Amino acid sequence: MTKAEIIKNITEETGIPYKDVAACVEGFMEEIRMSLAENKENVYLRGFGTFTVKHRAAKTARNISKNTTMVIEAHDFPAFKPSKSFVSRMK
Repeated sequence: MTKAEIIKNITEETGIPYKDVAACVEGFMEEIRMSLAENKENVYLRGFGTFTVKHRAAKTARNISKNTTMVIEAHDFPAFKPSKSFVSRMK
């Protein structure tokens, strides 16, 4: 399912204009991005899941084709963990 399909489904179910639903969905996604990327804060959505910021330490890697080593710097990355109720609903 794409973002456009989600917006279309919400529009059909609620009767709210497409433009308004699209702005709401975009705003929601932007708030999650800002919270994770800039503020380094986790986002908890009860009954759905948790968006977290995880840290990956620096490490040395090998390029096998060139037989060289390189250093991959430490960095943060987003992760999602579904809630127990969401997982149980999928089973």
